Amino acid sequence: MAQETVRVLLASALAALAIGATCARAQDSANSPPADPTALIEREPALPDWPKIPPELSLMSSQCSVPAGELATLVPGLNRTVEKLGTSKQLRILAIGSSSTWGVGASSLKRNYPSRLEAILSKVWKGVDIEIVNRGVGGEVASQTAWRLLDEINLVQPDLILWQVGTNDALRNVPLEEFEKTMRSTIAEVRSKNIDLVLVGLQYTPKYARHEHYYHIRKLLDDVASSEKLLYVRRYRAMEFIAHTKANLPMMASDNFHLNDLGYQCMAEHVAQAVVANLFVRRGDRTPAVAQATR
Repeated sequence: MAQETVRVLLASALAALAIGATCARAQDSANSPPADPTALIEREPALPDWPKIPPELSLMSSQCSVPAGELATLVPGLNRTVEKLGTSKQLRILAIGSSSTWGVGASSLKRNYPSRLEAILSKVWKGVDIEIVNRGVGGEVASQTAWRLLDEINLVQPDLILWQVGTNDALRNVPLEEFEKTMRSTIAEVRSKNIDLVLVGLQYTPKYARHEHYYHIRKLLDDVASSEKLLYVRRYRAMEFIAHTKANLPMMASDNFHLNDLGYQCMAEHVAQAVVANLFVRRGDRTPAVAQATR
């Protein structure tokens, strides 16, 4: 009987301790700040790497070099660009977006990314008349740029559009549904005019690395590009890689948000590499235009 009493008392004591521990954990949880929903934002899977491309088509300098898989996922497309490169030897590109397109932070407009990109592509495609028209307007969100884009298409008559988009939508907390509707409707409109479109994504800055809406806009842009089968230059991932591996090469202007001259040079190299590599993988089609465009 005494042993039974001891057993009951021990069981009661252990149960009390367990209840106490559970209550303590609950109290600690109540007193702790809520879990950060963006805590795992930067733990993103690596993108598929590209097929090996010839050395002459490797356009990234040592300063701006990033793993190919961090830059873009190559997709079929850019049909009009291939046609223009292989036949007329003329290619007109419309660069549209916000301050990263216009060149805020650069020492001069000749050092913004569209100007640098024109110089790079002219060297790659020798004998082709490359013209890039810069229509960047600082501070614009996607819906404002989309409204302008239709007018610019009529004025510029581009073969290829580079749409830098997303940063201001993220910072102004534009609703995701509104952003997605703008993107998809504009993509459909551009396609109806038989014009190639490349999306250029958000920039990286440590200040917004864990900004929740910044992440969600970036993720949505990735999803839209994937489902629409568009070439999408993941500028955030490329800039983040450089920031983490080459910290002695600052790419930001004094406001720590816009790019400096080196930042724009890297942006131009990244866009050029994505476009040229995307054309190169089409050589599997074995069409004369593709072979000539990527020769």
